[in-house]
Amino acid sequence: MPQQQLHVVVGSGPVGSAVAGLLADAGHTVRVVTRSGSGPDRPEVERIAADAADAPRLVALTRGATAVYNCVNPAYHRWATDWPPVAAAMLGAAESSGAVLATVSNLYVYGPVDAPMTERTPMAATGTKGRVRARMWRDALAAHEAGRARVTEVRGSDYLGPHANAHVGDSAVKRLLAGKPVYVVGEPSAPHTWTATQDVARTLVRAATDERAWGRAWHVPSHDPRTLREVITDLCRLAGIPPVDVRRVPAVVRVGAALFVPFLRELPEVMHQHERPWVMDSTAARITFGIEPTPWAQVLQGVLDGVRPVPAGRAAA
Repeated sequence: MPQQQLHVVVGSGPVGSAVAGLLADAGHTVRVVTRSGSGPDRPEVERIAADAADAPRLVALTRGATAVYNCVNPAYHRWATDWPPVAAAMLGAAESSGAVLATVSNLYVYGPVDAPMTERTPMAATGTKGRVRARMWRDALAAHEAGRARVTEVRGSDYLGPHANAHVGDSAVKRLLAGKPVYVVGEPSAPHTWTATQDVARTLVRAATDERAWGRAWHVPSHDPRTLREVITDLCRLAGIPPVDVRRVPAVVRVGAALFVPFLRELPEVMHQHERPWVMDSTAARITFGIEPTPWAQVLQGVLDGVRPVPAGRAAA
């Protein structure tokens, strides 16, 4: 049996909670750090209320840890202000403790592209959010190359999973289950890579504990691209209901709502991801680590189960 280790997970959203669960299942001691002290309620998980940007506190909480996982998710409209101090604190904690720093990231770092993205695609982001994430990785990589820390990063495309709150969030699923049209941002017929939240967690844990992963970024193993319209149709088929209409949110509605919703004000920077093909190649991680994406039907069943009761006699996917 492997020796019990301390793993510190910062953040308890869908990915952070899944990471904590995987580590607990493996027999490790898990410390989950969030502002509110939330996290999975299980005996192997210690839940701590702390600010991830509080560098001295994070150093204390990661002392003796094998790995620290950056699963933080600041408010979308506050990335430019909230991410830098959090990233600096987490990198400092990794340097101080000697723990591997494993960070969840995304494809924003690449900016607009015209071909499937690989880990070798240049980080050419032109928007604020993409530049923030690229700077985080460059700082971490510089520390790794200088021998001050061991770091790795996993990047997924748009998430698909229970309560993932991406393109196919809870509200969209509730509408389709009620037989109502689903409204989406962008072009519903554009090919898109979807990444299961559980696969993000699986890849992050593997990257943190496999030295072959350190010093570079990895794309999370994901399925072949599907359009938003195809995803909605697949969900309807699995739910046993007729397909529903998939309609674009009119630009005038989106712009008007942005006056009141900060999230919507951020969309112009990333609309290229919604209007054009957005395809990620995850061959490297699949070959290196032998990780395959969760079966598509199981991913979709998890999305459905996230918004409706699980039928008696069947466990949640």
